[in-house]
Amino acid sequence: MASLSLTSITPQPTTGFSLKKNNNYSNPTTKFLPKKRHVVLTLATPSPQTSSSTTSEQPEIELEFLGPKPGSDGSYPVDKATAISGQKLLRNIMLDNNIELYAAYGKVMNCGGFGNCGTCIVEIVDGKDLLNERTKDELRYLKKKPESWRLACRTIVGNKENSGKVVVQRLPQWKK
Repeated sequence: MASLSLTSITPQPTTGFSLKKNNNYSNPTTKFLPKKRHVVLTLATPSPQTSSSTTSEQPEIELEFLGPKPGSDGSYPVDKATAISGQKLLRNIMLDNNIELYAAYGKVMNCGGFGNCGTCIVEIVDGKDLLNERTKDELRYLKKKPESWRLACRTIVGNKENSGKVVVQRLPQWKK
């Protein structure tokens, strides 16, 4: 536990006299003089043992992100990440782990995750049951696309109770 002492200064009105050029006293005027107040603030932080045991009890979702184009050996490159179930959007997980989400146009013209552009399209290859249902934004932008396609900015990974594995195809429109 840490303790912090702060001092605040609050202006308090006082009356006084002021001098004019010819040393005559004028009418009383109001001046503001600072008044000190002491404030003590006590902070408590959780111990490292408490926070690590809480994190390990929460269900995790494993994610595999397949690259948009196969390599020279014919297999797709794979990036991996994990996330606590129900706490993050797929878009944020990808950006936090430096996993490419946008094509060239989307890098410049994306909406920043507000569901207004449709540039963060991904395909859910496996683990669709671990994600939320399609939102209104997704229904609007993906109405002519396969059911497995989602907007990463509208896809919540997990529901705070489930755990498992989700396989995501990045940039499915480039897939050969």
